[in-house]
Amino acid sequence: MPGPTRILFVCYANLIRSPLAENLFRRFSEEAGLGGKYACDSAGTSVYSPGSSPHPAMRKTAESHGLALSGQARAFAPADFERFDYILAADRDVAADLRGWAPNEIRRAKIRLLSEFDPQAGSRAGIPDPYGGGPGAFEATYQAVERSVRGLLEWLEGGQAGDPAPRG
Repeated sequence: MPGPTRILFVCYANLIRSPLAENLFRRFSEEAGLGGKYACDSAGTSVYSPGSSPHPAMRKTAESHGLALSGQARAFAPADFERFDYILAADRDVAADLRGWAPNEIRRAKIRLLSEFDPQAGSRAGIPDPYGGGPGAFEATYQAVERSVRGLLEWLEGGQAGDPAPRG
């Protein structure tokens, strides 16, 4: 029997968007009874404080939605191209970095924008980084990540995993 589908969420510092996406995906897949079907992790393209907990403002925002945000910041590693089936970038800059690091087209094909799965995105610009913004910015990011993660799980469960064009 094949192992779980492995998903990596990547943002800039692995402190806000990607740990949120990881924790939400884990929550939604477990609530749907799919916990063993998927394995997920998160990483950053520019991690300056490896091992740091998620940003306090995002932890507070997540807690207001009943989600205890856990994780420790880590940098994206070249081996992640081998370890993961899907690599979801938080925005275009992160995706560009990842595509530049990919050793070949097969690995580049694993990279997608997380916002491609948000039915309300309207564009493929990415999830906004709330760093430096107030509580409203963190809430807007939370909402965008939640919609995107729900859309991703629906897409995966809808049997679309082989389809090169996600919804949204």
